[in-house]
Amino acid sequence: MNQPSKLLYTAKVHTTGGREGGTSRSSDGNLDIRISPPGGHGDGTNPEQLFAAGWSACFESAIGIAARRRKVALPSGFAIDAEVDLSLVLGFYTLGARLNVSLPGLPREVAQALVDEAHTLCPYSRATHGNIDVTTTVVV
Repeated sequence: MNQPSKLLYTAKVHTTGGREGGTSRSSDGNLDIRISPPGGHGDGTNPEQLFAAGWSACFESAIGIAARRRKVALPSGFAIDAEVDLSLVLGFYTLGARLNVSLPGLPREVAQALVDEAHTLCPYSRATHGNIDVTTTVVV
């Protein structure tokens, strides 16, 4: 049985110039940034940093959903350190990612269960599943 889809949000961003000194601005004006290539050349952010920020924010919300489902209180020091790699493999650019999740005070098995469930809930995780190398780690 097919369930009807419900569009929740559409992000609209206008980009010009790409990685080499480009700019990106959202339709609502809340995002207005300069783009620079990775490695600190230039005075803007790069697409990999933006992807890491978006994914980690979304993943943190997915952990919150998993925690509510399991009736687990999340610690106040809860955080995610996201790392997104840009690599060149056989002449093609590829991405890889690591999400290092800190859930201080939670038993490791509870924290791991939340991270595993969040990885099935987060739209970024679902979109990248099977497409790039991703590692999720519970940091003690």
